[in-house]
Amino acid sequence: MPAEARRLPDGRLHLHHGPMDLILGADGTPEAVEAAFAAAAVRFAPLLDELVAELPALRSATPQPLRGATARRMARAVAPHRPAFITPMAAVAGAVAETVLAVMPRPGLTRAHVNNGGDIALHLTPGTSYSAAIAGSETRVTIHHADPVRGIATSGWCGRSQSLGIADAVTVLAASAAAADAAATMIANAVDLPGHPGITRLPARQVKHDSDLGDLPVTTSVAPLTATEAALALARGAALARRLIAAEVIAGAALFLHPCLQTLGQPLLAPMPEPCLG
Repeated sequence: MPAEARRLPDGRLHLHHGPMDLILGADGTPEAVEAAFAAAAVRFAPLLDELVAELPALRSATPQPLRGATARRMARAVAPHRPAFITPMAAVAGAVAETVLAVMPRPGLTRAHVNNGGDIALHLTPGTSYSAAIAGSETRVTIHHADPVRGIATSGWCGRSQSLGIADAVTVLAASAAAADAAATMIANAVDLPGHPGITRLPARQVKHDSDLGDLPVTTSVAPLTATEAALALARGAALARRLIAAEVIAGAALFLHPCLQTLGQPLLAPMPEPCLG
């Protein structure tokens, strides 16, 4: 089935092809918006085939030669996390969003975003900003043009991707969507309680036959946790997030595991009340 493109009633553009489902928004002159959407649809059309052509290498935890621009974006995004286990697929959603966004900027376009299942690539011009909800929280984060963030991504064991950890959600802000995607995956993996009897795991291939995680145990269910248990699990993920912030791999992160929420990174993610961590 070929890639599909259709305008939504609110003016946004919906792009769909196989597992890829993108929502695009743009602001500016009508001519600039129409041209940006047209360019995005053209660039999106061959993307799935490009990735499938390099899928064995993209599913490998060992760095492989890659040809396509999106595949190379994925590889760059996961490189800072090695030697821990990670494959370029950890950054696929963010990298796809980036690739589509890259063809949109033009004179007259003031702001644009590409949302690939919650992993978002941003184009902001001076005086513009973008606001997004933080998973597990009633608050929102606002990214301004001057901020060093152009990507937002969320990962967790309940999402569309498999996770080695138990985070309900980890939202990461980074300089690119691919970088945010890879980091969210790794931080969510680190939010964990190894050996807890209330956590069920299965080999990744048993859950999804073509998983890039092979036989690594992925989380399939999490029993209700006490606040103390949730705080302990979050502390493990927060330790990794702090290291990534210090290394300037990410700008900020919000980690949620019911009933606890922890935020890191200033000033993009201001501290929130954390009664179970106090």
